[in-house]
Amino acid sequence: MAEENEQQSSEAATANGKRAHRSQKVGSVVSDKMTKTVTVRVDRLVRHTKYRRYVRRTSKFMAHDELGATVGDKVRIVETRPMSARKRWRVIEIVQKAAK
Repeated sequence: MAEENEQQSSEAATANGKRAHRSQKVGSVVSDKMTKTVTVRVDRLVRHTKYRRYVRRTSKFMAHDELGATVGDKVRIVETRPMSARKRWRVIEIVQKAAK
């Protein structure tokens, strides 16, 4: 029942021309060796449950890159349809270019 309602709401959203909220992340490019693909490292601070200290956690995402981001650039990525086996993100903006 819930799946049916969710499917109807998503169909209605696309019929109206409105798109559902897509997750965005900001990270730095750590690899650009692939064609039109970059690897983006996203850092976040998580509070440790026992020690109550903040611990840095990192995640790496493969992102489709039409803008030509290079290693060291700070980029904004957005969730998108699956483009390959591991690529589900797309670069939408280069926030800050790497210092040369």
